Amino acid sequence: MNFFGFAAGVAATMTLLSTTSAFAVTQISWWHAMTGANAEVVDKISKDFNASQSDYELVPVFKGTYPETLNAGIAAFRAGQAPDILQVFDVGTGVMMAAEGAIKPVAEVMTGAGMTFDKSQYLPGIVGYYSKPDGTMLSFPYNSSSPILYYNKDIFQKAGLDVNSPPKTWNEVWEAAKKIKASGASCGYTSTWLTWIHLENFAAWNDVPWATQQNGLAGGDVELKINAPIFVNHFQALANLAKDGTFKYGGRTSEAKQIFLAGECGIFTESSGGLGDIVKSGMNYGIGQLPYDSDAKGAPQNTTPGGASLWVFGNKSDEQYKGVAAFFAYLSKTDVQEYLHQKSGYLPVTLAAYEATKKSGFYEKNPGRETPILQMTGKAPTDNSKGVRLPNLPQVRDIQNEELEKMLAGQQTAQQALDNAVTRGNAAIEEALEN
Repeated sequence: MNFFGFAAGVAATMTLLSTTSAFAVTQISWWHAMTGANAEVVDKISKDFNASQSDYELVPVFKGTYPETLNAGIAAFRAGQAPDILQVFDVGTGVMMAAEGAIKPVAEVMTGAGMTFDKSQYLPGIVGYYSKPDGTMLSFPYNSSSPILYYNKDIFQKAGLDVNSPPKTWNEVWEAAKKIKASGASCGYTSTWLTWIHLENFAAWNDVPWATQQNGLAGGDVELKINAPIFVNHFQALANLAKDGTFKYGGRTSEAKQIFLAGECGIFTESSGGLGDIVKSGMNYGIGQLPYDSDAKGAPQNTTPGGASLWVFGNKSDEQYKGVAAFFAYLSKTDVQEYLHQKSGYLPVTLAAYEATKKSGFYEKNPGRETPILQMTGKAPTDNSKGVRLPNLPQVRDIQNEELEKMLAGQQTAQQALDNAVTRGNAAIEEALEN
């Protein structure tokens, strides 16, 4: 099912696509940050879209990591050479929202192309994150994800752990990691994206504030709350495990995936979107929900969307916008969303694709694959778990990473690291609001 319906007469007008030639194909540029198995998904979706019609040619271009892709898009816009579509990770949402005039809301792109746009057909938590307070949807949720736990069943078995029972709490993770290290493994536990998984989603999953003003969604005058005892205790445990290599730090983004794929660590927390490479590796793996703090009241709550969405730049031609709209309509088709979800591990963004996948028996045949969806949709979000939004979240994350890296290197305690992250982060937020 396609949730973008063509209005009467649009099909006829879309055949004339060029001011120079009625037979010209309009190229649509798509800058993205997908690698490995997820890059293969991008290529297949692009080729299939191009083969499905003859009016547009979608041209995907890899631009580096998520931060590098965002920076490349900003630089290209300033130079007057912005792509039509830019994939921006969730952290950059506040940056793009603040760039009024630089982007064209996806809702306007669709209606401007003569299509109806029904956002009720998308997973509510995802739609809410990528919309303005008045409900206007700003970007298309291409690859939404939730952090989950992966584990190597062979390493679990060697350590005497139950291969059918992944740890559910962080204390259970710590104990299992110690047993894995003691069994001869290089390390017990590793994780990608410490800021996203261990700060932002840790707060949401345990229903504690990451910052004031509903973590920035209710207003810009935000103060960080990540030096509360629950965060300090969590990171001090990580720091203690890092001393003898039980926890192994891989890097600020997805670098730790290679540590897990190499069979060094038995437990790994990562985006559900990392599944494609794990499946491709042939590892005997299992999936568990994101661990929660056993002392947090009401935990687990709900996780918040990660991954990325597709933003459309302003000042493009009507023909380019029609091409973008046609591509987004194609992306919304149930069979396309089923493929993206089942192949990559990212969440299906439409309710129809989720129901179709469930009805097909996919989740029964692939235990754990429904976990990221259930984590995000199992409970109604609270003020602590709707998401995180700042106009300069990439900068604030860099500050947090710097302090956490010093902690993991033994240069400061978790309390000192998080106190410094709050002081420096609050100053950066205040400065961003003044400029």
